[in-house]
Amino acid sequence: MSNRLLAVATLALAFALQPAMAQTRITYKSAKASSSYYQMAVQIAEAVKTASGGQLLVTVEESQGSVQNVKEAAIRGSAYVFTTPPALVGLAMRGEKQFAPRNPAYEGIRSLFVIPSLTMHYVVRADAGVETFADLAGKRFVIGKGSFGATEAARNFEAFGLEGKVELVDVELNAAVPALRNNQVHGFATAGSWPAPNVIEAAAGTGVKLLSMSDEQVALTKRTRLVIPAGTYPGVDADVVTTSLPVGAYAGGGMADDTAYALTRAFWESKGEMARTSPWWNGVTPEMLATLGAPLHPGAVRYYRESGIAIPAGLE
Repeated sequence: MSNRLLAVATLALAFALQPAMAQTRITYKSAKASSSYYQMAVQIAEAVKTASGGQLLVTVEESQGSVQNVKEAAIRGSAYVFTTPPALVGLAMRGEKQFAPRNPAYEGIRSLFVIPSLTMHYVVRADAGVETFADLAGKRFVIGKGSFGATEAARNFEAFGLEGKVELVDVELNAAVPALRNNQVHGFATAGSWPAPNVIEAAAGTGVKLLSMSDEQVALTKRTRLVIPAGTYPGVDADVVTTSLPVGAYAGGGMADDTAYALTRAFWESKGEMARTSPWWNGVTPEMLATLGAPLHPGAVRYYRESGIAIPAGLE
């Protein structure tokens, strides 16, 4: 038996030795079906089914956005899991902005585990003469429309003193890679897990660079600092400093402790296997639990204690 099959068999056996649990169906609200986050959700669903010996069956639902995911937590019941940036969970629990007036149903939201962060990539042609963000002045650049990446790029350009100096091309982000290849634009910004499929596509057909932020620029963004390791993309041979928006998986109110425990355990113990085919899982570490922003579910706490994973202050 190969090491890979042995690992899967061992994990399944471990679940089989747990006290019997009736088959449980979970809805996992993710993202648009075309996104990498939907692909991640499908991977998690398959991993949980395998690891639990079929005791946990996860149905992935498409979503139009993180705000929708959080709002449905108030009405979907105990078998609902969703993904979102932690900041939105905090707003919901406090009844602020999109979640006003305060709804007590949001107070039952509990954290389970982290998934790959939304990571900002600023991609430029290698022959564009762009080495720093300041060099983008006068260049043609795509940021897309309506997405987190588009909003974040525009906000960062303003913070970096580039507002009105970069020629923003009014096209959808899915047109950015062909435009870059055809030398119609000098670069584009995108947000997603790393390695990002559209950045891989761009790097495979055209020499590219990723712009790296200074510590001062990272501070101006008011986001989490993240390093994309050298070699992640073809031709990008140095570490790239950028920013990210953490993303977590959360349970709606009332989820059974055993269910939350099994989900959390299946995720972490399957992560290495998922990373074999999807390297974006390599960027997820237990240290990222500190970003979750909402108390951990008691079932998740049980798993972290058993496995020796440190629980950040304020999450119990």
